[in-house]
Amino acid sequence: MRQIKSVKCLNPGSAMNEPFKLAVFISGRGSNLQAILDQIDNSELDAQVACVISNRSEAGGLGIAQQHGIKAVHLSPKQFASEQDYEKALLAVLQEADTNLIVLAGYLKMLPQLVIHLYKNRIINIHPALLPSFGGKGMFGIHVHEAVLEYGCKVSGATVHLVDENYDTGVPILQECVPVKCSDTPESLAARVLEVEHRLLPAAIKLFVQDRIVIDNRRIVIKP
Repeated sequence: MRQIKSVKCLNPGSAMNEPFKLAVFISGRGSNLQAILDQIDNSELDAQVACVISNRSEAGGLGIAQQHGIKAVHLSPKQFASEQDYEKALLAVLQEADTNLIVLAGYLKMLPQLVIHLYKNRIINIHPALLPSFGGKGMFGIHVHEAVLEYGCKVSGATVHLVDENYDTGVPILQECVPVKCSDTPESLAARVLEVEHRLLPAAIKLFVQDRIVIDNRRIVIKP
């Protein structure tokens, strides 16, 4: 018999009385972070970005966080003497933020195994292709769209998925197709896929906020 389980909040006591808190990880300009904040500001998403974490000190998304009065943190393994010290520092930030959901919004590094274990089924990632195609190590950003065009695909898209111990192998939550045009360049395809990402990622977060996610092995059931 297959095991079906609903995803529960890590801190259900506080979640009943406080906003649903997000820790958003970014590596670049933070356009997906901005899309999340826009939906929160428009009252379309009942959540709070409690902290923004980046492995790059120059990431533009840290500036977006600061403009919104959100804690912005630069954390990289290179700053620490050991992986264990890095894990402790990262977990301290997540725990201080009372994190309900970790959102990887253009984050190009693998999370530490301990973080993935402690936040199991509470970490999601946005990927600019229809997984399992064009995923895995090295498949990020413009590289994905180059590969899609080189393969001759007629359709691409975006995927929001749960994060596990490997790159892009977690269970898909939401996917949306984007037609590939004969005139497409990697840049033009990336721009159209990004528009979908900006809708899809907040929509997936909303499902967690509303407790509508049920995991059935490698299948996500979305409750009405």
